[in-house]
Amino acid sequence: MSPLVKKDAFLAQIAAERVIGVVAADVGEDLFACAQALSQGGINSLELAMTTPAATETLKRASERLPDFFFGLGTVLDVETARLGILAGASFIVTPSPRPAVITLCRRYHVPVISGAFSRDDIVAAHKSGADAVKVFPGEQFGPAHIRSLIAEFSNIPLIPIGGVTPVTLPEFLRAGAKAAFAGSSLITPEALRDKDWVSVKELAANFTRAAVAASA
Repeated sequence: MSPLVKKDAFLAQIAAERVIGVVAADVGEDLFACAQALSQGGINSLELAMTTPAATETLKRASERLPDFFFGLGTVLDVETARLGILAGASFIVTPSPRPAVITLCRRYHVPVISGAFSRDDIVAAHKSGADAVKVFPGEQFGPAHIRSLIAEFSNIPLIPIGGVTPVTLPEFLRAGAKAAFAGSSLITPEALRDKDWVSVKELAANFTRAAVAASA
């Protein structure tokens, strides 16, 4: 699959599924099993935080075993880290705040980049730099009403909130205008990772998938 086709496929995937998983714990070799469980529940994209030990090596092994799954590298602060992630097979890159140099690199390699943003100025900076979407936080503090107010100003910028996203609140965020939402511990719980309880991960993914469908109905 060419880089351009893969980029289009990822953007279409999140527009259809409306949920991106996030794991920031030391998942290690269990990343493959975790992604499999998510996929079985209907979610086929997952951000692995760069703060995870051996993140790029873990991502490389998992992406080789699941080539049709969209693994992303998150908490990317600089160009070199982004390059390592892309070489390891990352289907998308996520930054915690606007990083113009990282965004430029990703655009050069036709890799989708989602820029983190806290303020309205951050959203504008990320968009002007060429980010494909903006990761808005903290969702648990401001809620869907905040997304609705941002959409009123930035209707042309895809916003993807993180924080406070559950199967119950997901429809509210989506109806407020969010392109999709990131789901972390409400989707992949610390207990599930600790116990390797992939059945519960699959079931929670299915709950999120049903919630996304309900929001579109």
